[in-house]
Amino acid sequence: MADAKNRVYLALQNNEDARPIIEAIEEDNPHAEINHFPAMVKIDAVGKLIVRRETVEEKIGREWDPQEIHVSLVSLSGNVIEDDDEFGVERHN
Repeated sequence: MADAKNRVYLALQNNEDARPIIEAIEEDNPHAEINHFPAMVKIDAVGKLIVRRETVEEKIGREWDPQEIHVSLVSLSGNVIEDDDEFGVERHN
């Protein structure tokens, strides 16, 4: 259970707008666990989760600002990472 305190997560709405973001997270974070629920998708990982602007843009076929994730974001756990190219959460020990 030592990893439990190092876990982070992002929970996004389970809708058409969020699906490409979820696909991008899954692609860029192969260590992540993806759990689908009727109203949301929860993505858990140990240490860090990143949402890269470039990967989301490839999925949606247009420019994407990482701040747009806030429209679909339900909840998160971890220290927020934000800049022009990515959004994420990480845990520091």
